[in-house]
Amino acid sequence: MSVTTGVLYVVATPIGNLADMSQRAVQVLTQVPLIAAEDTRHSRHLLDHYNIRTPMTSYHEHNEEKASSELLAHLMTGEDAALISDAGTPMISDPGFTLVQQARQAGIKVVPIPGPSAVIAALSASGLPVDRFFFEGFLPNKRTARRHRLELLVTYPHTLAFYETPHRIADTLADAAAVLGGQRSAVIARELTKIHETIHSDTLEGLCAWQAADPNQSKGEFVLLISGNADPVTLSAEEQWIDRLMTALTRELPLKLAVAIAMEVTGRRKNALYRRGLGGDNIVE
Repeated sequence: MSVTTGVLYVVATPIGNLADMSQRAVQVLTQVPLIAAEDTRHSRHLLDHYNIRTPMTSYHEHNEEKASSELLAHLMTGEDAALISDAGTPMISDPGFTLVQQARQAGIKVVPIPGPSAVIAALSASGLPVDRFFFEGFLPNKRTARRHRLELLVTYPHTLAFYETPHRIADTLADAAAVLGGQRSAVIARELTKIHETIHSDTLEGLCAWQAADPNQSKGEFVLLISGNADPVTLSAEEQWIDRLMTALTRELPLKLAVAIAMEVTGRRKNALYRRGLGGDNIVE
């Protein structure tokens, strides 16, 4: 006897301007019997604006495992549910991965309700190349770890995209200029879709000075976009073979395992292989 499960809807919500809510998102959130929200108090404002009376349950990074189990049990009874984050598309630097992964493994249908995403909005208005880009999300809090992570991205040839908070944005700009090079083209997209939306282009050094001169530019939520490495290096036949090896390994394996295997086969350093695995071309070490 087959069991009919509910549907899990992954619903994008506005990143600032409530008018960006789609009709389909309103319809789904109105019709489902339960909404899993990152912060129910925050989401209440959005739901009240659209007169959505659906009950909510809390789903955030600190209760993800327990809440996922409870939501899966709900879905297995045949009842639908919707997942939302505080803003934008769930799982893009927001909770939700555990629930969606377990739902798919259990054979539960997962339906995306697309809509706002801060990183896509920033890329679309940046003027930087966006045919290919690398989304890093939030860099580490501490300077040493942050710089180490940036070092892994030095040779990546395509646009880099980061999220950042107001209390870290100045330090992140300074570290990016020091590690990636102060003359790299970059864009700060601040408070997207909100009253004080700012999209400002300059070099990384220029952005550091621009932000330091105006304290208001350190307030709000940020997307930082940085141009990729524009200095290709001609690779030897051996380097081309290593690139092909890393491409094949990372296509089938987690990055950490792919790097471990490549280190054993090639004798190359871990950091260089990590950069190759992340898409950084033309790495000779």
